Amino acid sequence: MAQKIALVTDSTCDIPKEWVEQYEITVVPLTIVMKENEVLTDGVDISPVEFYERLVAEKLRPTTSQPAPQLFLDAYRKAADSGAEQVLVITISSAMSGTIESARRAAEESPIPVEIWDGKSNSMGIGWQVIAAARAREIGGGLKEMLLAAEKALKSMTYYISLDTIEYLARGGRIAGAAHLLNSILRIKPMIYVNHNTGTVGASLPSRSRKAAIEDVYKEFFRHIDVNLPLHITVLHNNALPEAKELMDRIINEFHPKEIFISIVSPVLGVHTGPRAIALCGYSG
Repeated sequence: MAQKIALVTDSTCDIPKEWVEQYEITVVPLTIVMKENEVLTDGVDISPVEFYERLVAEKLRPTTSQPAPQLFLDAYRKAADSGAEQVLVITISSAMSGTIESARRAAEESPIPVEIWDGKSNSMGIGWQVIAAARAREIGGGLKEMLLAAEKALKSMTYYISLDTIEYLARGGRIAGAAHLLNSILRIKPMIYVNHNTGTVGASLPSRSRKAAIEDVYKEFFRHIDVNLPLHITVLHNNALPEAKELMDRIINEFHPKEIFISIVSPVLGVHTGPRAIALCGYSG
């Protein structure tokens, strides 16, 4: 029998609630500072829809912060109390957040051994890795098999995002000022992607209209993923559900993925990508 291994991730994972419960995943939340004296816990104090609506209506400039080490330590202790003998933690990319450092600091005081895996992505880019590890555990796999499953998913992960505006990335200091200037002049729809070798965000070719932007995300995603293998896909959106549904229906009709679903993006990530962003994230195998 495999050792009892607890599975922990952070709130940027965007894993559907039913899967979090089904696979017994512990989600450690990040924090959103909406405005002075309003500090919210991601996924607890504010829903994604409410967040995106307020982002537009109130013209907010929120910021985010990584979880305190104590939150991870609480998760490790709870796992130990529940009979776990080990913990596997899969976090948002270390190149995007200091969350992994909080997990590491907490591991120093954990009552049971903790293995920490840098997901080198965000949203379902780490969510799919967590699910792969959970499924390996479900069929009796131990820590080695769980890590191999996460690594296999990561190696074929493809993730393209169309931003409705580059304004929010510019605010967070994640792009050069020249890109912000270009957007203000041309009103382009930027496209970015996650480099899963480095865990960083790169720029792809922008589009000149919303319709073209969604089409370009579709084309780039399927140009980079192996469609000859079973496809595991998430259509991600920042409060743009009708367009996400259209995109999912098209993918089902044209590629017949093994599994596909829609997920709204965590407010913590929405702080940097802004309202109405839409993305495709998934892996093959």
